[in-house]
Amino acid sequence: MPSPSDTKAAPALVVDRIACTGHGICASLLTDEVTLDEWGYPVVHTSAVDPELGDVAVRLCPARALAWTARP
Repeated sequence: MPSPSDTKAAPALVVDRIACTGHGICASLLTDEVTLDEWGYPVVHTSAVDPELGDVAVRLCPARALAWTARP
């Protein structure tokens, strides 16, 4: 049985809230995982983002404000 340090956690989709300009493409693609707050900026609600859709959202973000990051 692998120890917790031997297993890799799935990456998490994160939003750089400084870089984000509120286009909403991520929320349009990831309708179950991302919503827009009252100012139109994305909020990621789950760590279980579909990797393929997440990759598309990262590539299509005009502000380059989405990224995959390793979980601690």
